[in-house]
Amino acid sequence: MSGISKAMSKFRLGLVQLLVTKAKADNLQRACSLVKEAAGQGAKVVVLPECFNSPYGTGFFAEYAEKIPGESTQVLSEAAKECGIYLVGGSIPEEDGEKLFNTCTVFGPDGKLLVKHRKIHLFDIDVPGKIRFQESETLSPGSSLSIFETPYCKIGVGICYDIRFSELAQVYAKKGCQLLVYPGAFNMTTGPAHWELLQRARAVDNQVYVATASPARDESASYVAWGHSSVVNPWGEVITKAGSEAAVVYADIDLQYLADVRQQIPITMQRRNDIYNVSVVQEG
Repeated sequence: MSGISKAMSKFRLGLVQLLVTKAKADNLQRACSLVKEAAGQGAKVVVLPECFNSPYGTGFFAEYAEKIPGESTQVLSEAAKECGIYLVGGSIPEEDGEKLFNTCTVFGPDGKLLVKHRKIHLFDIDVPGKIRFQESETLSPGSSLSIFETPYCKIGVGICYDIRFSELAQVYAKKGCQLLVYPGAFNMTTGPAHWELLQRARAVDNQVYVATASPARDESASYVAWGHSSVVNPWGEVITKAGSEAAVVYADIDLQYLADVRQQIPITMQRRNDIYNVSVVQEG
């Protein structure tokens, strides 16, 4: 392995578990400050949580929605450029024409927009006696895959509920992604039951790193996030995990380790594509 490829086989990932309030300006200021903190600790890729600029809830989406480009994405662009990092901007409510989307923007070290991921699978669930939430009451679904390239690896993007759909992760892995990032806001019902389980499943299924960034838990909010932003390695081990409070956590992504796991258990070469296959119907 050459000196350049050795240097590129490892990089630091930072996850910002942000305490989100109803004050958008404060959310943006705190997010920017913590992104800079993460970059100062050597993070080359930094991830913010779902709905980092606004409270999460169908009653808030229209009020906080912005066009892209707009106020929040301008802040993200400037932070990425100032820090010289890849910034996965969690998500914000996006206004486009008559529709609203739950949208993640990714900016490169030059501050340019690399990809815009609109949440593909809307969070419509009803668990009797525990939680009912219907994103589709106000939001529209996205319809495209979202992959961006870095000097380290390809990275696939999903938002929260997208992680439940193994096919999306399989397609990303098939397209060469070695890290999947999911800004997300699981709740106090689905969080303890499925948050870590789904991350470990996606990581093991596809022999990739999986990272999630959640808002910090606010017991006084109308929607209480589970927290526990995490990174899981290709062996299915949780290598970093936040608690419920506001924090920045880090993981060193080791692509040589990923290659070793794939060599030891070569499922990619053992798949029976003559019997089954996962394919892309629409690129977007």
